[in-house]
Amino acid sequence: MKTEDILSFIPQREPFVLIDKLLQATEMISITSFQIPENHVLVENGLLTESGLVENMAQTAAAGTGFTFHQKGIAPPVGFIGALKNLTIVERPPIGSIIQTEVKFLNQVLNAHLVEATIQLNQKIIATCELKIFLQTESPNS
Repeated sequence: MKTEDILSFIPQREPFVLIDKLLQATEMISITSFQIPENHVLVENGLLTESGLVENMAQTAAAGTGFTFHQKGIAPPVGFIGALKNLTIVERPPIGSIIQTEVKFLNQVLNAHLVEATIQLNQKIIATCELKIFLQTESPNS
């Protein structure tokens, strides 16, 4: 799936888009890839920042959820990160490199989703964390 198509499943827009391909999306797992561009706003000293890595994980979750909602004919929900737990960053990826991010959906209670995210660079894990994401499936004015 191309970047333009991904934009219909996530709320982010340039210059804050941190995924460019949706490789897999089910109700239980989402996998994306992202080639780090030189001029990205979250690149610092030739490396993607820590906040860029976390946002990449969140956007991977959003893309998978947005895609599965779209497949059901439902408008993709907006999600909000409610908590970040056990964040480990081993290294930051350099510009030009391609990272692959996998998000596994662990649990759901009402509109709160617990996910486990892993980012790999050259098949080596470089970052992991758990995210608690709250989905807003209805407009606040409904």
